[in-house]
Amino acid sequence: MKTIYTLIVVSLLACNNNVEKTKPTEVPNLKEQMVDSVDHGNNVESENTSIGKSYSNARFRKVTVEKTGAKTFTIKGEAQIFEANFSWIIEDGHNELQKGFEMTDAGAPEWGAFNFTVTAEKQRPNSTLMLVLFETSAKDGSRQHELGIVLE
Repeated sequence: MKTIYTLIVVSLLACNNNVEKTKPTEVPNLKEQMVDSVDHGNNVESENTSIGKSYSNARFRKVTVEKTGAKTFTIKGEAQIFEANFSWIIEDGHNELQKGFEMTDAGAPEWGAFNFTVTAEKQRPNSTLMLVLFETSAKDGSRQHELGIVLE
């Protein structure tokens, strides 16, 4: 019986809760350390003072839009797209106004640059012009990795 009591006391002492609590290590400003990030699924909008807004997702990055005329927009960026081919549409929330495709200067797994110009006009004054960049699935033709960007 003494042996059982001794084992219980030793067990209780071994499970002592007086363990020194450690302070979490502080990491120096992570924002400065992050060079590039990939967002799988959600569009990311970041602010860059030299070029305006930049948009990205899993397949498109550093995408910028510059209004070059009353109805003209220049779109630049990089894409990691199979066979360097991606599609785009311009819609106003109700209708597809235009659609097309573009090529990057390199196919996946490389990030290829692209630069193209579109002309689009609102059909209704209270509508919002939206450019959607996307990769077309080779399997079933569906849209993948859509990146929506408000033009106007």
